Amino acid sequence: MNKFIEIAGRIGSQRHLVAVRDGFVAIMPLIIVGSLAILINNFPPFGSFNFVEWMNGIFGDGNWQAVGGSIWNGTFAVLGLLVSFSIAYNLAKSYDVDGLSAGLISAGGFIMLVPWTEDGGLNAAWLGTQGLFVGIILALVLTELFRILIKSKMTIKMPEGVPEGVTRSFKALIPAVIILIILGFFQALMNVFAEQSVFEVIFNVIQEPLQGLGNTLPAAMVVSFLNHLLWFFGLHGTNIIGSVIEPLYLPLIEQNLDLFKGGMSAFEVPNIVTKPFLDSFVFMGGSGTTIALLIAIFIVIRREKNHPYRQVAKLSAPAGLFNINEPVIFGLPIVLNPAMLIPFILIPVTLTVTSYIALATGLVPRTVAILPWTTPPILSGYLVTGGSWRGIALQVFNLTLAVLMYIPFIMAGVRTLRQRKEG
Repeated sequence: MNKFIEIAGRIGSQRHLVAVRDGFVAIMPLIIVGSLAILINNFPPFGSFNFVEWMNGIFGDGNWQAVGGSIWNGTFAVLGLLVSFSIAYNLAKSYDVDGLSAGLISAGGFIMLVPWTEDGGLNAAWLGTQGLFVGIILALVLTELFRILIKSKMTIKMPEGVPEGVTRSFKALIPAVIILIILGFFQALMNVFAEQSVFEVIFNVIQEPLQGLGNTLPAAMVVSFLNHLLWFFGLHGTNIIGSVIEPLYLPLIEQNLDLFKGGMSAFEVPNIVTKPFLDSFVFMGGSGTTIALLIAIFIVIRREKNHPYRQVAKLSAPAGLFNINEPVIFGLPIVLNPAMLIPFILIPVTLTVTSYIALATGLVPRTVAILPWTTPPILSGYLVTGGSWRGIALQVFNLTLAVLMYIPFIMAGVRTLRQRKEG
């Protein structure tokens, strides 16, 4: 177990995985805005009020939806390009070299490799999530090469007194020339020998099979299990596995969003397991579905106002409503507490199964929106399913099940504390 903790800790602090994680975190506001724009464009009727028809009556049929479409074009439609810059920037900063230059070189290199259409434009299909893996790989490789060239002093040194911005630009000039020439030769070789772009090769060989694997119940259960096992040992499970699952699950939700934008029902979109699926139906209150744990504590301990569990729950509840659960994880505690190991891991895995079944059988619409992770339960269930009450119903069901599963363990913990006091 000590070896497992050591390995997990190393993975969590590994420079390149941290850069990937931070790169996705940096562009998350754009992802959320793009998702909400499409959700608003396709918002379902609420009773007798139809938002879409109301907006069409003001601005004309479909004219106002161009706003959401434009936001999509500047966010999800160029996600691969954004990732290539942000990951390169973060990796370069971790080496204490010029992050801006590294990010720009990576973004320029990404554009160089994007196939062109017959009419002389960039093929937009590869700028978004289909180009995600190329963006990640390119950012990591080019930034490493940029670092090596900078450290080897293959730079132009400007005299003192020259503005810092100019000095930084000229210092990056020779490394940029070398990197882009190498990339140009690579592109030429791909055209000659592979007769297709590197985007198509990586998408067909790596990205598409991994996405297919990720959109399965066993994969979702493994993700849920590992996330909570790491948290139990005091390691930030969400951050550690985030750099691995983000490239898999973002394209899946993007595909759902794109089809939903085109008029497909949330019941008909293809992908079940996405990041909003986990955030909204499994990680309610944070990892471990700890909002259910707080409810269970208030149910079991009603009379002892000063009981330690109840005091922790009272302090943790406001943050828990917004899925911030460090107070209860470290205050109860859950970390390294053998009595809480079973429910803390078992409950999220169970909710992963119930949620998957509900979406796979068509009882609940599939996820078509990305929300801030701090969005409270009930509201999140309504929004991620495209404005369906069924999303709320699934959250209520999962919360009820989780509370019932937590109660016996809370009762056991209360008895243990009482016995210690009496002893």
